[in-house]
Amino acid sequence: MTFEQWTRSVLERVETALEHYLPTEATEPARLHEAMRYAVLGGGKRVRPLLCHAAGELTGARAECLGAAAAALEMIHVYSLVHDDMPCMDDDALRRGKPTVHVKYDEATALLVGDALQSQAFVALTSDVLPPAQQASLVRELALASGSIGMCGGQAIDLASVGHTLTRAQLETMHRMKTGALLRAAVRMGALAGETPGAEAMRSLDAYAAAVGLAFQVVDDILDVTTDSATLGKTAGKDAKDGKPTYVSIIGLDASRSLAAQLRSDAHAALAPFGARAQRLAELADLVVNRVS
Repeated sequence: MTFEQWTRSVLERVETALEHYLPTEATEPARLHEAMRYAVLGGGKRVRPLLCHAAGELTGARAECLGAAAAALEMIHVYSLVHDDMPCMDDDALRRGKPTVHVKYDEATALLVGDALQSQAFVALTSDVLPPAQQASLVRELALASGSIGMCGGQAIDLASVGHTLTRAQLETMHRMKTGALLRAAVRMGALAGETPGAEAMRSLDAYAAAVGLAFQVVDDILDVTTDSATLGKTAGKDAKDGKPTYVSIIGLDASRSLAAQLRSDAHAALAPFGARAQRLAELADLVVNRVS
């Protein structure tokens, strides 16, 4: 199976799992459930679910276990986007090539969509397809990655940094929390959904995830200044307009491209102990960085 074929197969499974774990539009309150499905289904790169499935292949995780974990990851990610786009944060009108939730519906609905998706993620993780011990392990991973020492904490730093100059180290800390924590969780949760990997294997996967997570954000910063809104699916140039510190603003465009390439090499090096078994993870690192090639 080629990487493209594998990707299509996984994305189909992810969409099916999300359809399954999201409440139907016929379930009351219908408008809220309609808005949740609007936010989640039929769009996005699904990088986190792809990483989850690729890592799960290393440990023999069952498809239904990976489906629950991947759906939970995507729901947390989308909840963060819905809230991030609201007027009280980044105030954006475009996401995944369509109106943001607060524009399509209203601000109160958008707030509730994010809240409900966060809860629904943990409903998916505690479904019967996962044994109790794995449920507890995956719930902890996702909770830590999405909370104040992870994604939410990174967003708080991001909002507080508008109009200020950060050092490169401070910027990296912010992005390792805001973006990297959930990407790391995707890799760890995929691996933990199968046979429990050893400590050395988890260290290698953590090193891989750290490189991919930072590369993802560096590439996003590059795309924000080099790509139009139609291609991005969100408003281009908004970071600079809003006075947000980025890798491009701190180290420049050429250095940012070089950093992304170096992080891809670091990700590949971290996978060396797994050999050919980590092919999909290696290809996903290429996918993340090649967006700016």
